[in-house]
Amino acid sequence: MKPDTKTPPEAPRDCPLCPRLVAYRDAVRAKEPTWFNGAVPSFGSDTAELVIVGLAPGVTGANRTGRPFTGDWAGDLLYATLDKFGFSKGTYAADPGDGLQLTRAMITNAVRCVPPENKPVGEEINTCRPFLKSRLAALPKLKVMICLGKISHDSTIRALGLKLAAHPFGHATRYEVSVNGRPVTLLSSYHCSRYNTNTGRLTAEMFEDVFSMAKEALG
Repeated sequence: MKPDTKTPPEAPRDCPLCPRLVAYRDAVRAKEPTWFNGAVPSFGSDTAELVIVGLAPGVTGANRTGRPFTGDWAGDLLYATLDKFGFSKGTYAADPGDGLQLTRAMITNAVRCVPPENKPVGEEINTCRPFLKSRLAALPKLKVMICLGKISHDSTIRALGLKLAAHPFGHATRYEVSVNGRPVTLLSSYHCSRYNTNTGRLTAEMFEDVFSMAKEALG
């Protein structure tokens, strides 16, 4: 994957590219004008060695708070796991003002704006992919990626210019890929959504197994 010099790593807050997402964002803003209601920026340092790629902001989570995975159930599990494996400092309080800092890590999303029913359509995923591609390319120390869910995995594979048939999604799958000519380990997990955890498709232990793989790959 080569750097995209035309697309910045972060989308503008009022990104106009996806009409359906813009309309939904505006509708939520009309009801909740104090919420963030915009394209949610990545959270973490540009020197991150680990990047977690989620799906999209949740309407009462990141769309409300302006920080990925902050304010919803998925974030409770993700940030607790990051803390357990030493990828954060401070106390997560589901608020962007909690002072939490990530260590060697960054969290981003395949789609930066909240979609209706948490389901972006293919065109929206494709339109937002250049931001994901630029985000990954702008991390000079990147060594490991964790993709949360199939949409995140597939969009990341496509952003890297690779074929999905050769890199199918699965929980705890591992692929060795290249970003800007550098070797990077790509891991994937079932998404840490409330639905997946409530149904038992994903347990905390399964989620932690993927982060153990990431920690080992980082050395």
